[in-house]
Amino acid sequence: MKQETLFTLDTPYRQKLDVEGFRFGKGEKSLCVVGALRGNEVQQMYVCSQLVQQLKWMEAHNDLYAGHEILVIPCVNHFSMNVGSRFWAMDHTDINRMFPGYADGETTQRIAAALFDTVKEYQYGIQFASFYMPGDFVPHVRMMETGCHTASLANLFGLPFVMLHKPGPYDTATLNYNWQLWDTNAFSIYTKETDRIDDASAAQAVTAVLRFLSRLGVVKYTCHSGCLPSVLHEEDLTSVITPCGGVFRRLLGPGEYAEYGQVLGQLLDPFTGEVRAELRSPTSGTVFFAIHHPLCTEHTVAFRIIRRMRL
Repeated sequence: MKQETLFTLDTPYRQKLDVEGFRFGKGEKSLCVVGALRGNEVQQMYVCSQLVQQLKWMEAHNDLYAGHEILVIPCVNHFSMNVGSRFWAMDHTDINRMFPGYADGETTQRIAAALFDTVKEYQYGIQFASFYMPGDFVPHVRMMETGCHTASLANLFGLPFVMLHKPGPYDTATLNYNWQLWDTNAFSIYTKETDRIDDASAAQAVTAVLRFLSRLGVVKYTCHSGCLPSVLHEEDLTSVITPCGGVFRRLLGPGEYAEYGQVLGQLLDPFTGEVRAELRSPTSGTVFFAIHHPLCTEHTVAFRIIRRMRL
């Protein structure tokens, strides 16, 4: 293992931003893994740290095949993480909406440019990502349908689901989208948590990455074969939207099965505790996503259900 400072940027208010990376093996640039781009992505950074531990052990025991290089970047935005801000602390911009970056632009544009210059030549790219709403997912692999994607490769991770997403205008400035345009096979992996650590889904994500590398012939790794994934599209999901605001009480979580009409959660009056509304499942199926924020506003997507599917 070789730990190195991949790039350094001057910042106007604090010390320099040093972005650290961990290289394993030598040879062609086979895989790059990127963790926390946002300041609340603690789980994403943690998963990378556990992957670093595994790869370090495997390299010491000659379980990496020759001719391949793996780069792991656990955290890019530790400035925001230090102050508890999801976005860049000085101007609240999102690094993952700045790719491929601009070396002479604003700070987050320069960070994106420096990072993308480091990672753009790898054959495969994995980003441990988070959703724009606070909530929990069933662990899955997400790919954007850019026309440059190869969906069958996502099956090699052995996670329960592969989600194919048609990119909107706001997606064109993400790392995943630009990786694909520069001929990298790019995947986003979502685990259960974001700002809290969940060891079970973190271990599942690490195993999925090592399973993927094993099937590509990059590492020697023995594990169970994982799942035969179900391939989903956004239109396969049914959303449950809150009719009012209030204190959110979640009764079902990701991976649990809901019958048609079953109560998924409740919205309580914050002062009296009375039930303002019950959120009932509009279909039978598995809960794919559920918010976990204690206070909820009106017209929020509280749950997303995979119609007529049982895990």
